Amino acid sequence: MSQQSTRTDEQQYWEKWINRRDTEAGDMLVKKYMPLVSYHVQRISVGLPRNVSREDIKSLGLMGLLDALQKFDPTRDLKFDTYASFRVRGAILDGLRKEDWLPRSTRDRAKKIEARTVELEQTLLRHVSAEEVAASLEMTPEEVYQTTNEHFFANVLSMDEQLTDDDHESQNYSIKDHKTISPEEEVLKGEKLNELEKTILTLSEKEQLVLSLFYKEELTLTEIGEVMSLSTSRISQIHSKSIFKLRNLLGS
Repeated sequence: MSQQSTRTDEQQYWEKWINRRDTEAGDMLVKKYMPLVSYHVQRISVGLPRNVSREDIKSLGLMGLLDALQKFDPTRDLKFDTYASFRVRGAILDGLRKEDWLPRSTRDRAKKIEARTVELEQTLLRHVSAEEVAASLEMTPEEVYQTTNEHFFANVLSMDEQLTDDDHESQNYSIKDHKTISPEEEVLKGEKLNELEKTILTLSEKEQLVLSLFYKEELTLTEIGEVMSLSTSRISQIHSKSIFKLRNLLGS
């Protein structure tokens, strides 16, 4: 009965917002969908440096939510939370792209780590661990994991595209030039995906599970911790180690 009442209230808020742009109804809808903002803030924050404020990211996400409320068309066969997710995530990523959030020191450290990793592998003729790289550079393993994780996310971010106002007919992000992928590029993409899949299988079962739950099932680190009976910080550590191993294996 209570759920039915809540559902009816939400429908009334939507009707008031769509028909009259009622501010009270808009505020209630924002309050209802704020957990969606928090969800994307937590997921995106995983790869960001500690100097990036979560409150700043939350503000970007809120702007995306407000934009979604303004532009949502209820006559289309699309749920608001699905539409809002793209807007919220896009607003956060777009805001991060406009700001040079990755410090030069982190970029320089990432280059040193990559260069030293290659150097050690050529010398030892095998894959090296983060601990070995850290010792060689007089860093802690945690610094190596964190830097690699941040640099990995920066590379992904630079390739990501936010939906423009004219793109909301599509539910997917797209490359701005809208060029059709050539057969050759499709083959290369398939090969890279196969290589990535095979490389992931070389990780430990626990590492594979964390990556699967995070990227495929889209659970937050806290939710993964609950599933695996581990702390959020431990899950974050496993995630960072997995990313380091993948970059190491794929790079070689």
